[in-house]
Amino acid sequence: MALPVIAIVGRPNVGKSSLLNAFAGRRISIVDPTPGVTRDRVSAIIDVNDVYFELVDTGGYGIEDRDRLTEHVEQQIRYAVESASLVLFVVDLQAELTRLDQQVAEFLRPRTDHVLLVANKADTLQHEREAGRLIRLGFGDPRCVSALHGRETRSLLEEIAARVGVRGAAPNDPVLKLAIVGRQNVGKSTFINGLARAPRVIVSETPGTTRDAIDVRIEHQGRTLLLIDTAGIRKRAARDKTGIDFYSVVRAEQSIRRADVVLFMIDATAKITDVDKKLAGSLVEQFKPVAIVVNKWDLAKGRASADDYGDYLAKTLPGLSHAPIAFTSATQERNLASTLDLAHTLHKQADTRVTTGQLNRAIQLAVEQRQPTSDRKGRQPRIYYATQVATCPPTIVVFVNNPTFMREDYRRFLVKRFRDALPFPEVPIRLLWRARRSAAAAGSRPTRHR
Repeated sequence: MALPVIAIVGRPNVGKSSLLNAFAGRRISIVDPTPGVTRDRVSAIIDVNDVYFELVDTGGYGIEDRDRLTEHVEQQIRYAVESASLVLFVVDLQAELTRLDQQVAEFLRPRTDHVLLVANKADTLQHEREAGRLIRLGFGDPRCVSALHGRETRSLLEEIAARVGVRGAAPNDPVLKLAIVGRQNVGKSTFINGLARAPRVIVSETPGTTRDAIDVRIEHQGRTLLLIDTAGIRKRAARDKTGIDFYSVVRAEQSIRRADVVLFMIDATAKITDVDKKLAGSLVEQFKPVAIVVNKWDLAKGRASADDYGDYLAKTLPGLSHAPIAFTSATQERNLASTLDLAHTLHKQADTRVTTGQLNRAIQLAVEQRQPTSDRKGRQPRIYYATQVATCPPTIVVFVNNPTFMREDYRRFLVKRFRDALPFPEVPIRLLWRARRSAAAAGSRPTRHR
């Protein structure tokens, strides 16, 4: 059953994003004094005493967006209001009512019975005494809150729950959290909208359209998935000076950390850039399962074959040589569903656990193929046995005579052999060297490999 939707609407800089963050108990929307920071619909699922609903933050109504996205922002506001069971009309109690406040009121007038007037920035009792002047907006007595200080936010949440919520079981947790990352204008938002089958996020040729990390829940083959659209990454020198780009990058990095699988999107019509390479390096460092999504393939097809492009990626992004590649056209909705299937496969691989016997057979074959070489002081490394200690990523501890003897090139060799021999060939493997415990402590006699 779909959750009730509560939309937060108002002119710029009245504290809509702060209110969402206060209700959710964590930072979801970027909060910045610069007008027009929020553009897309940013949402969170809220639980009030086992009553659940989806709270949706929207962009500032009437903002003159510097990137000429005003029409897109207002369309997203209309989508939110049309789908909402209840609208929170937010005004700034510490400011005079403006022409834009009046315009928001007129916009919401047809839904008066489904609107709660919220006077934000009621930081003191003195502020609350001034709330009576807002009645002329035509939505009854305002609910006075302070999102910044948390005053009366709980009371407002309980009122919302009483009006629209249905007590029951929590919504299904997503079986897969999937972050879509890449530099600007590679088609991430179009990809999300294609999978959601709705204009869930703004799509524009203007670079930097997406700023927040946008969570979009979808159903795929009877399973709930969470898609995370992220801000496009650009060169540090090209980022603006307001701090918005900084927070966008931080949110993108946080999205990568909380994702089960990452879709690293590449523009098939452009060369791999330093930004792509740096992002790939970050994914490698975080040991995230990654599928490389070559988007806009319909525009590049004919210039090179899929095999040729795969070779090109292997040379330019060597750290992701294990990652599978999907060729898509988000605008034509080609290969989108199959890319989700690929993501499920990677998640399953990353969550796989193998037996110690399987690992030691793989080590034996690897050592027979190539012995670890002595270090510069002539000290000979020796491998005894291995065990898997964790999943997501598969984490393998290899017991040796001395970890400092083991060279990095042999680590890479052994990881590659594990991929060949074990059921996680396309995901990162974390390999740790450990000094061998005594045979008694280990509980078994170590096996030497010749």
